[in-house]
Amino acid sequence: MSAPLFLVGELPAGDTATLDGPEGHHAADVQRVRPGERVVLADGRGGTVVASVTEVAKGSVRLALLERSSAPRPSPSLTVVQGIPKGERGELAVQAMTEVGVDEIIPWAATRCVTQWRGERGAKSQAKWASTAREAAKQSRRSWLPLVSGAPDLSTKQVAARLAGAAAAFVLHEDATVPLSSADLPSAGEIALVVGPEGGIADAEIDAFVAAGARPVRLGDAVLRTSTAGVAAIAVLSARLGRW
Repeated sequence: MSAPLFLVGELPAGDTATLDGPEGHHAADVQRVRPGERVVLADGRGGTVVASVTEVAKGSVRLALLERSSAPRPSPSLTVVQGIPKGERGELAVQAMTEVGVDEIIPWAATRCVTQWRGERGAKSQAKWASTAREAAKQSRRSWLPLVSGAPDLSTKQVAARLAGAAAAFVLHEDATVPLSSADLPSAGEIALVVGPEGGIADAEIDAFVAAGARPVRLGDAVLRTSTAGVAAIAVLSARLGRW
């Protein structure tokens, strides 16, 4: 079994360190690590340190730092513009997309979204997505923490502007004729994918995204839920880009 990963704001310098706070509590009291076991500290920006547990106390772990490494930011990067689903489906989508390799997730207030994020509710919902991504990154041992960015109620106009700046942009749509598995991909920059909400993407939204340079693509014959379409698309791209 691979060593558990814990996220820290900054990687410690020197040869020893104490992991405390929420991550120290999780290591000592939840995962119950023991002296001699290996753990990994990560800063969420590619930097990691492999460490050996030397002492365990309530809520904290003393570590001997062994090996440092730094992974470059993935390129091309993978961004998913996710139409906001209802209920817990959004968190399920964020969790699974993080596990399969998404680099950024942008909540989108599409016309046909059943759920709308506004005001304080929107800020809390976006924070919950960010927390879900963080925990999923730890579980999947990712050295780069995915971003959950953009305003909680990002508009179609704002999404179109973001797509225009991407190296390649795709809209998942059941009526598209080009499969994502054969679409041309850039060697660097950002690949952006748009996933519609439960009610689908409105024609005016498709038109706006195509005008911004996005290309409609399909995954296959089956129509996937909004909470699984992004996961499937990231899996396809991860395989094609050699990440898998």
